Amino acid sequence: MTVRDQTIAKIRQLPDSLVQEVSDLVDFLLMKHNSQRWQLWTQFAESLEIAESDFADYLTNLEDYEDRLARGEIQW
Repeated sequence: MTVRDQTIAKIRQLPDSLVQEVSDLVDFLLMKHNSQRWQLWTQFAESLEIAESDFADYLTNLEDYEDRLARGEIQW
């Protein structure tokens, strides 16, 4: 039995709520191994982190964001 077959057999034993978690993990792994999608995801996650940060750090975050834009690490 292959690893794929063993994994499918294990998934079949799980309740639906855990199968959804496995599905989410598989989606994440597929995205992670697609370099273009992974790059978009990390840019989104970093932008979200900046957007949700405390306003006390607003100026520092803004300067960091502008520096990263200037270096071409992220796009507007």
